[in-house]
Amino acid sequence: MELVIALIPMFAWGSIALVSGKMGGTANQQTLGMTIGAFVFSLVVFFILQPTMTMATVIFGFISGVFWSVGQRGQFQGMHFMGVSVGLPLSTGMQLILNIIAGALLFGEWQKGQDFLLGGLALILLIAGSFYTSRRDPQRAEEMPENRQLFDFGKGFRSLLVSTVGFGAYTILVTWADLDPAAIILPQSFGMMVGAFLFTLKNIRYDRFIVKNTVSGLLWGIGNICMLMGIQTLGLAVSFSLSQMGIIISTLGGIFLLGERKTKKELFYVILGCVFVILGGMLLGYMKSI
Repeated sequence: MELVIALIPMFAWGSIALVSGKMGGTANQQTLGMTIGAFVFSLVVFFILQPTMTMATVIFGFISGVFWSVGQRGQFQGMHFMGVSVGLPLSTGMQLILNIIAGALLFGEWQKGQDFLLGGLALILLIAGSFYTSRRDPQRAEEMPENRQLFDFGKGFRSLLVSTVGFGAYTILVTWADLDPAAIILPQSFGMMVGAFLFTLKNIRYDRFIVKNTVSGLLWGIGNICMLMGIQTLGLAVSFSLSQMGIIISTLGGIFLLGERKTKKELFYVILGCVFVILGGMLLGYMKSI
């Protein structure tokens, strides 16, 4: 049951980029709309479960939410510059490296040599999967005008670096605080919303796109509470890694639903990358069964 809960974020978060892509809007509008949706979700959960709220829950939840808003805005910007099928896998790989290392070394989740061997192999598979799902056909890249190659890889990569720091601080902080997931999501979502307002204050148009993107916030809320529950039972390294297997959904969806073009060679890379991600996820699941 623990693994089932930990896999829910894969489907919920893997669909966010597709939903946001379909809903439209700028990166700022998508971020703000998403945080409003997440706040509504957390309010519903709070009134249903009525968890105990402490000062530590409020403070750490709020701060982690602000860090998340930094990460999500950077990720949306990266996807705008690179496309969903390139930007999201790269973002996933960067986050996996940071969170698995933090879980294994900072929180001591890997104790035995076997943990480091299997966990390291799973990390390699997941990163390889992220690499191949975002790999471009060299021949097509040469044929494209220079200003069209990967949209703007430099700006996209810089956005993803900022995103990785923000997302990393969000997951590491909530893991270190070790608080009730049902209680922390309300102040956390409030921090997300405040952060989104501050970052987009002078550069956003308030229109229907913000409202439409609240749907992605509901998906995020479902994935978030399940990941926080997974962290408490499976640890940061395993729970976060399983949640990031959603790149299979987002990458294939970016191609078949959002119409992002791929050559035959690039489709082969995508399939190979998805296989690596699945194998890495299965290996992490096996680690927790032995």
